Amino acid sequence: MRAEIDAEGGTVEKYIGDAVMAAFGVPAAHEDDPARALRAARRMQRRLAELNGELAATYGIELRMRIGVNTGEVLAATAPRPGEALATGDAVNVAARLQPAAEPGQIVVGERTAAAVRGFALEPLPALELRGKPEAVGAMLLAGETDEPARGIPGLRSPMVGRDGEVALLTSLLRRVADDRAATS
Repeated sequence: MRAEIDAEGGTVEKYIGDAVMAAFGVPAAHEDDPARALRAARRMQRRLAELNGELAATYGIELRMRIGVNTGEVLAATAPRPGEALATGDAVNVAARLQPAAEPGQIVVGERTAAAVRGFALEPLPALELRGKPEAVGAMLLAGETDEPARGIPGLRSPMVGRDGEVALLTSLLRRVADDRAATS
């Protein structure tokens, strides 16, 4: 699962028994960290399906997992000492509570994560009563991915203008590097 998290730019914070806690946006933030987290969750599901094929053939068993994803402000340590949390705060606690709300094989997504992503099929869930939260929390079920572009305004095309000189320079440098097979200064 670590490889799938790493592939989307996430950081494994810790292993707790059979659970994996990952953070996206720490230590390096990206504008699409919520989408990266959802893609990593889907990649983990696919990886588990592959592993289950092997386990079923060899041992006659199957593993199942449930995933909770949440977005929000956290207190982050960019260089934590051993045993120190990478990220802590309400967003982490809610993610930990969303995970058991998922059925095995499901990914439950917090409202803020759902609002921050495009290109994913999300189905509303009834508000969840989560331990430690005075009010019910909204959540969605991740049902898959869509063809909707992840960025921009749907139906609007905005070409780059006024960058001909910069594009020509980059193209020239690319050709030079490719021809010389070495970086240029």
